[in-house]
Amino acid sequence: MSLSLNSSFSRQLRQEADPIFNAIYEHPFVQGIAKGTLGREQLIHYVKQDFEYLNAYMRVYGLGISKCTDRQDIAMFNDKIGFILNSEVHPHHNFCRVAGVSYEELQGYPLAPTAQHYTKHMLSVAAQGTLGEIFAVLLPCPWTYMESAARIIRDVQPGLDHPFYEWIRFYGDTLIQPRMQLLCDRLDEWAVTASPQEKERMREHFLISSQLEYKFFDMAYTLQDWPVQVLGGEPVEH
Repeated sequence: MSLSLNSSFSRQLRQEADPIFNAIYEHPFVQGIAKGTLGREQLIHYVKQDFEYLNAYMRVYGLGISKCTDRQDIAMFNDKIGFILNSEVHPHHNFCRVAGVSYEELQGYPLAPTAQHYTKHMLSVAAQGTLGEIFAVLLPCPWTYMESAARIIRDVQPGLDHPFYEWIRFYGDTLIQPRMQLLCDRLDEWAVTASPQEKERMREHFLISSQLEYKFFDMAYTLQDWPVQVLGGEPVEH
């Protein structure tokens, strides 16, 4: 693992999810990033879906804020919302430049089945679960990206001429790891006093989100769409 963990609970979750993390790294979409071979339509489909996914992700942070009992956690969630709004647009811009499209024209599209499943999974947990469950459902997204990018840096050693250099360096930058560690630490702290039943729910949320991270890349790679087109277009649900 590229991230140092302080608690057995987060280490247990990561170890249990190891086959999923490895499968994500070996997926053709992630390997396409590593090799610089992703096609234009795959990049476009990914950005369309990830823009809406990150909007839902910020709503989960907002629901987390509503369950916070101290300002430290409120500040953490608020900082993470700002990070998505002001920093996480850069990897999208990298994909858009390679695809030859503007970022603005890829916004506001309906969710594909996997993206809809993933966002509803997170929002349902955030609405019904505890703060600890929110930490668990959110964690696989940044964790899988950071580990995948770190492995690409190690295996490929991309230079400035790599088409996805900015994406790779953004998620593989060691300066981002403390942000990741903070979420791990809060999950671990919560698990100390959580009941066995709550810890099992946290485990389940973490593993489902990890599986859906794999499915998200697969959705982008295969250009997943709704199976039957209807008059007026695809269903729009947020």
